[in-house]
Amino acid sequence: MDAQKKPVDEQKSVEEHGNAEELRQAAKAEAATPAAEGEIAPAAEAESIAATEADAVSEGQFEEIAVQALEGVGGTILFRMRIDGGAESQHVAAGAVGDGEARQFLILSMPTAGGELRVEPAGDSDNPVAGIAASYAGLADVFAAAA
Repeated sequence: MDAQKKPVDEQKSVEEHGNAEELRQAAKAEAATPAAEGEIAPAAEAESIAATEADAVSEGQFEEIAVQALEGVGGTILFRMRIDGGAESQHVAAGAVGDGEARQFLILSMPTAGGELRVEPAGDSDNPVAGIAASYAGLADVFAAAA
């Protein structure tokens, strides 16, 4: 999150920061929860992936980590994609927490080479995917209503 950015709607920004922080805490709690023998907890899996740079994070692994982190705070994943280019490729997902007017959008990202799961409010994100999260959710809502 860029600390120099000024939020347009300060109250909304505070609420979004709260949910992003809630999601970060849920991911940390998931990492601290012991898994059944022979199982790796998703957040712990993310940490073990980060431990060795030679291991790449697959799209399936990232999706599992993102979905479980979002579900931990009552959210859902909207979409995920891999972005290649520049110095570092990354997995990116958009998620939603809440319903109706209270719905907030989050961007989750992780380098494909492994690393920490980054969670930030879409409104504060510099990630180009952040700009399409709300539009995608609106389109999905329209399709769901038409079905």
